[in-house]
Amino acid sequence: MSGEIWEEFCDTLRGAGDLIRDPDTTSSPLERATAIRYLTEFLAAGIDVCVAHSDPDYPELTRLANPNMRWGLNSPDCLYLIAPLRDDASYRLWGDPGTANHLDLQVNTGHPSDGDIQSMRTLATIAGRELKLEADGSVEIFIGGDERNRNWLPIGEGARHLLFRQNFSDWENERPAELLIERIGGAVGKMRERTDEIAARMDQLQSWIAKGGPLWETLSRGMRSSGWNALRVFTPGAESAPAGVRGQIHCQGNFRCAADEALLIQFDPPLCHHWNISLVNLHWQSIDFVGHQSSLNGHQARLDPSGTFWGVLAHEDPGVHNWLDPVGHERGSLFGRFLQCEAELEEPKVRVVKLDRLWDELSHETPRVTKEEREHTLRRRRNAAWKRYRV
Repeated sequence: MSGEIWEEFCDTLRGAGDLIRDPDTTSSPLERATAIRYLTEFLAAGIDVCVAHSDPDYPELTRLANPNMRWGLNSPDCLYLIAPLRDDASYRLWGDPGTANHLDLQVNTGHPSDGDIQSMRTLATIAGRELKLEADGSVEIFIGGDERNRNWLPIGEGARHLLFRQNFSDWENERPAELLIERIGGAVGKMRERTDEIAARMDQLQSWIAKGGPLWETLSRGMRSSGWNALRVFTPGAESAPAGVRGQIHCQGNFRCAADEALLIQFDPPLCHHWNISLVNLHWQSIDFVGHQSSLNGHQARLDPSGTFWGVLAHEDPGVHNWLDPVGHERGSLFGRFLQCEAELEEPKVRVVKLDRLWDELSHETPRVTKEEREHTLRRRRNAAWKRYRV
């Protein structure tokens, strides 16, 4: 506690600023501003996860990402919560499960601060549809210890955290869960903070910046190396999707679109429990999905009479219901998620057209909107998003 640990952290943070001068991701003032904003959001998430809520003896469910802490390819439909665990302890999770379209709870090894995605493995998982509710609609889930008759997750050797995802389809009407977590047999009163614990938390925050941050940059560069303006279907296997959502197919690619162009995205969504498509900037950070329609899911999108999704990525509103707004970004990534599909997902068709030729390329049955309808939709979208993330 001489203060040296703070100096080390500041040096690490200063080094992270190299991202702002990376010619691969900051070729314009907007991209440099985006990099600065991203670093502040990534740091904020690290403070929450590594410092403020990191005690497995007194665990708390805290936000892993939200509209002001976007990182790690976060989904606009998902409310992410995380709680620290010890593999030699047991825990109780209880409360109102909410009404989100899909819940997914995972006991995982590893930690985002490690910078090693292969270390983040799922040891046990349970989905919302598998949960047994009490008569009053509440839920009680046990983690670790002896197997229970209802809602039990083994903790497993090496377990370090509980990851709780809630996917929302109808943003306006689905409610988040209100759950609490406690260590079984733990003391009610929290112990006084120890200097070695503070040091360990600062070390983890330093690792979050020095190792966790470069991991997401490496993954983003890897995706961009696949080329521009295409989407490819990827079905993760158990060995290639550590800590991923069970039963989820990914559709991933990149976009490059000038101000006088539009990107047409066409696919037939298979019958599935949940699907969405979203825009991501060069740092694997979702593009502002609260103030802009930078994502759409199966509830929000409108299909043509044949069941086809026609999406239009363009810098100005083209009057198409399924507009995807890149918010000024001329390049970034596209990411689709399809959960529990009942049929195969065919590879989407993506092509660039000149903006003034857009309506010559679209199906005449493509759903349209007026300026007034768009404003109404965006207002409802913003209010619904903040309702989900309210304190």
